[in-house]
Amino acid sequence: QVQLVESGGGLVQAGGSLRVSCAASGRTFSSYAMGWFRHAPGKEREFVAAISRSGGSTRYADAVKGRFTISRDNAKNTVYLQMNSLKPEDTAVYSCAARITPPGVVYESRYDYWGQGTQVTVSS
Repeated sequence: QVQLVESGGGLVQAGGSLRVSCAASGRTFSSYAMGWFRHAPGKEREFVAAISRSGGSTRYADAVKGRFTISRDNAKNTVYLQMNSLKPEDTAVYSCAARITPPGVVYESRYDYWGQGTQVTVSS
């Protein structure tokens, strides 16, 4: 089992940047593929980005492709989401998630473990 804690959210102006982090407990972080999701008021939770166990494979939602970058540091048990060129429509609670997977695989759904989330607000 793994516990996830997000940090780094906040208020930023449109066009700005923000990096959110997700720290995982446990010794087997490198066994988990990781994902970032977001949930805006009145909308369903949506996939944002995912990364494989080693970090060699990534996947992004079309809405963030070219602006967001997911990365991980297995030595620090942490996954990051660098968000650039932020737009007001990026405003949401951002949550990280984990699932055990084979090497090299990324997923957009069916994650097993979730963090509580961190609020990101982009003002226009």
